[in-house]
Amino acid sequence: MALGGRLESLRQILPLAWPVFIGQLAVLAYSTIDTLLVARHSAVDLAALAVGSAVYTSVFVGLMGVVLAISPVAGQLFGARRMAEAGDSLHQAAWLALALTVVGELILWFPHPFLAISQVSPEIAAKVRDYLRMLGIALPAALLFTAYRGFNTAVSRPKAVMALQIGGLLLKLPASALLIAGFSVGPLQVPPLGAVGCAIATAIVMWSQLLIALAVLKRDTFYAPFGFAGAGLHRPRRATLVRLVKLGVPMGASVLIEVTGFTFMAIFIARLGTTPVAGHQLCANLVAMMFMLPLAQANACSTLVAQALGARDYAAARRLGWHGLEIALAIAFVLGGVIFSLREQVLGLYTRDAAIIAAALPLLGWLWLFHVSDAAQTVAAFVLRAHHIATAPMLIYAFAIWGLGLGGGYWLVFGEHAAELPALMQGAMGFWSAASVGLAAAAIGLGALLALVHRREIRD
Repeated sequence: MALGGRLESLRQILPLAWPVFIGQLAVLAYSTIDTLLVARHSAVDLAALAVGSAVYTSVFVGLMGVVLAISPVAGQLFGARRMAEAGDSLHQAAWLALALTVVGELILWFPHPFLAISQVSPEIAAKVRDYLRMLGIALPAALLFTAYRGFNTAVSRPKAVMALQIGGLLLKLPASALLIAGFSVGPLQVPPLGAVGCAIATAIVMWSQLLIALAVLKRDTFYAPFGFAGAGLHRPRRATLVRLVKLGVPMGASVLIEVTGFTFMAIFIARLGTTPVAGHQLCANLVAMMFMLPLAQANACSTLVAQALGARDYAAARRLGWHGLEIALAIAFVLGGVIFSLREQVLGLYTRDAAIIAAALPLLGWLWLFHVSDAAQTVAAFVLRAHHIATAPMLIYAFAIWGLGLGGGYWLVFGEHAAELPALMQGAMGFWSAASVGLAAAAIGLGALLALVHRREIRD
């Protein structure tokens, strides 16, 4: 009976998870392409990309997390068959995205605090500033497309997003290749732009995706019941915006804590030199690629749980949430083991630079625990968001990821007794070991909270 229940949950999760997985893998391939191309261009540009992408990711994902409050909100409305209200929630999420863009632009145009923390050379700092300002052009489109993505996930329409993300990848590859290395066509001559070329290519992709998404909303008959045929945005509605903000702010804070716990590793590791941060960038990209699978499962589980809650089918919500967590753990354990076993061959696909490979290889010693813990905490957090529970997870993240992970890593690497610690705890390795322990603590805490939520629903 238990096995049959898990298989039934898997049959429901899989159709929603695989398009999200393919789409997110395509998005991650944007940074993978940039990393591979820039790694062959210059070590200085690769270091600038590592620091710049860490800053942009920290800014974007925090704002993205707030906008993605539309998913549990629209998901429950869709499950309750309140189509017009679900459609209006996308309009309100768009207003929220535009407001948050202002905050993001200020940080991207004035990144001085991040550069001070990283203590990079003036040459790298100049490249980072130009990189971030070019990404500032992409930010409005990226946040508005996030609202579109969150809504489509909520209404079980992930393939619509996947198609645009794959199309973006097909545009990103040639655009980055041309702008990083430079090109000449007749009178048009573009010099090699290195890391800055990556940002310009990203801006082109983001605005292209958004314009196509707007056309799809107006012309695809699937969206007719949601009321997208009219011109322009609905006027801002205070009640819906307050609901989105109340759920979105702790969601965004949780995502920000989770991601900055990782991206600030790059900023701190940059203090150790160009080669260590370049090695970290390769490992970070690999782990991010692996993360796409549990992220897809988490999105699918969250959608199904939110729709079940909207339909007041609480038994199905509990079953899908818990089974989704179990399935994600099993898959992560297998995948982590395979990648750990083939880590030398995998790093060889990124670069032939022996120094960078030597810097990256020891970091992957923690990969298995890191990935399994990451999968567990992600699915648990997304299912809790479907229940509109976001504040308690935020506190768990702050303790586990900022406290144990980032704080612990900083103490290991830059603390008074850092030189006396074993070699496995020094340098970039210290940050990776502490980050793995922090993720494990977050997974345990969020899993326990989800169990308490399920018990409370049974009692009620």
